[in-house]
Amino acid sequence: MSTPMKLGAVIITMGNRPDELRALLDSVAKQDGDRIEAVVVGNGAPVPDLPAGVRTVELPENLGIPGGRNVGIEAFGPSGADVDALLFLDDDGLLPLTDTAELCREAFERDPKLGIISFRIADPDTGVTQRRHVPRLRAADPMRSSRVTTFLGGANAVRTRVLAEVGGLPGDFFYAHEETDLAWRALDAGWMIDYRADMVLHHPTTAPSRHAVYHRMVARNRVWLARRNLPALLVPVYLGVWLLLTVARKPSGPALKAWFGGFREGWAKPCGPRRPMKWRTVWRLTRLGRPPVI
Repeated sequence: MSTPMKLGAVIITMGNRPDELRALLDSVAKQDGDRIEAVVVGNGAPVPDLPAGVRTVELPENLGIPGGRNVGIEAFGPSGADVDALLFLDDDGLLPLTDTAELCREAFERDPKLGIISFRIADPDTGVTQRRHVPRLRAADPMRSSRVTTFLGGANAVRTRVLAEVGGLPGDFFYAHEETDLAWRALDAGWMIDYRADMVLHHPTTAPSRHAVYHRMVARNRVWLARRNLPALLVPVYLGVWLLLTVARKPSGPALKAWFGGFREGWAKPCGPRRPMKWRTVWRLTRLGRPPVI
């Protein structure tokens, strides 16, 4: 019999949710199958007291979500090479079922081209999955699993071979769209992404705009995402569509001002290395239901 896939877990924290973090770690420890080694990264904040056996890394400054998760990846060796796949979990989330890790192992072992699994996020009190947490355009039925073109940052599993092949998350993004950047690079390298409704992370219902930097970061990183990854012909189309959608949603005056400030910043500042995806990847994204113009 083959050796079961070895899993690790990366959790970043600002140290302000110690009870939720401990509950999450307890839910990771209760997973069926082999033990999952967890690494908690204090992102510019001290790590609170944790259960024995949990590894910690304390960063002197907040590197943002992708930067903090990249540190967690490297805690498992270069590109996470000490394990076969990594779970990335929000520190105020919880795995309510004990078979999630085993389902991950089975999915990766059954499909050697599956690189990333996106979990379903559900409110712990209502069981409701927000539409924005279903990573596809046809999001009306969150209970339907499918192939997708992106994934949810705080509720997923990534095969470490993907990270070794295409690199980690874009640290300069700090917050917003870092998952799609990694997803597009993975798809361009031939990997696939699945949304699995049966792999659940409980997480309180929140609005992304609760973050003060939300509108600026979303706009700036949208421009960086396009500049880094899209063929030149699609860059103005993609960004033009998103500009129109943003205006059509009628955000408040301050929100729209912050958005346009971020949009300008995305053009004015370096976006990192440019590696435009192949046109066959554009076609793959289109066949999966989300052409890279929206």
